[in-house]
Amino acid sequence: MTHERAAAPGRAAWTKAELLSSPVEHVDITSFDARPIIEAYRRMAYSSRTLAKAADIYSMMLGDSGCGVVLTLAGSFVSAGLKRAVIALIEHNMVDAVVSTGANIVDQDFFEGLGYRHYIAPGSPEAPPVDDPTLRDMMIDRIYDTYIDEDDLRACDEATKRVFDRVCRERGPGAYSSRELIEALGAHLAEQRPTAESLVLAAYRKRVPIFVPALSDCSAGFGIVLHQTEMLERGKGRREMLAFDSGADFRELTEIKLACKDTGLVMMGGGVPKNFAQDIVVAAELLAERRGGRARGDIGMHKYAVQFTVADSRDGALSGSTLREACSWGKVDVVHEQMVYGEYSALFPLFASDAYHRGAWRSRRGFRFADQLSAEPARA
Repeated sequence: MTHERAAAPGRAAWTKAELLSSPVEHVDITSFDARPIIEAYRRMAYSSRTLAKAADIYSMMLGDSGCGVVLTLAGSFVSAGLKRAVIALIEHNMVDAVVSTGANIVDQDFFEGLGYRHYIAPGSPEAPPVDDPTLRDMMIDRIYDTYIDEDDLRACDEATKRVFDRVCRERGPGAYSSRELIEALGAHLAEQRPTAESLVLAAYRKRVPIFVPALSDCSAGFGIVLHQTEMLERGKGRREMLAFDSGADFRELTEIKLACKDTGLVMMGGGVPKNFAQDIVVAAELLAERRGGRARGDIGMHKYAVQFTVADSRDGALSGSTLREACSWGKVDVVHEQMVYGEYSALFPLFASDAYHRGAWRSRRGFRFADQLSAEPARA
């Protein structure tokens, strides 16, 4: 049983409605011109100068007609208010593929596409008006200084289950790549919520593939559990239900690398999306050798790369590893690379607005990679 009111020092008890009354608003990078700020940063120091260098590298990517741009998203990007910024990049041919955590794409973006919201938590994380056990009782989930209604998340879980049921029913059971299933979520929004503000929907319409290598680690995971459990309860076997195919994700993204003369990475955070996008260089070498006997080195490393992170490089973990370190693995060239150490909710709007207002996208054609990838899943 949930509690609808929570006591707080110095005031009457909070209601759930009061705690979920101030929605997070998404920044519009087209509404302000960050170029003067980036230009000023170029003559400053520390993170300001590295941000300016990263902005220059992104502009180079967009001006290189043979370069496919891959955006990676880790952390809690959408709930921070950055969804509209990514939508602008997708709609203006500034991104050709997205690799993300499931939380950003399903729990946050598809979630908002269904009509739900994230909310600004009152007070501060250091002095919260309501403690976390009480939030749990009220079915409110916390992401640092942001709240989500757990009841809404449960509805999102059920929505993903219904989409998976439909895919299984109409296209047949089997193992599907995350790209195919995220595309199905986009089709669902196009049909049921055509005016929704959603990067999943924007990518579906612009034919920009979205890959979620760890798709089980989000509402889609709950959706697949519900789908498979229901199928088992109906006496169905594993070959009669839908499953995730992470191997197909890797193969499909590798095909994108092979299809491009050059590639560039724009990485928000690290984690699985960062490593997954970097690894396709090595996978492309393996496929090239298998298909045409080309030797290592014939497949170019990622020509351009920028990463925004607050992670430390000294623990050996991937999230904080430098792009120069990635060169030793044959993944990222060191000519046009830049690490930006800072929290991306403050930096990405400036970075993206600068690129938008420089206008290289006006003469750039998107690759529409989703049209080039196979529409049929590998059957289980």
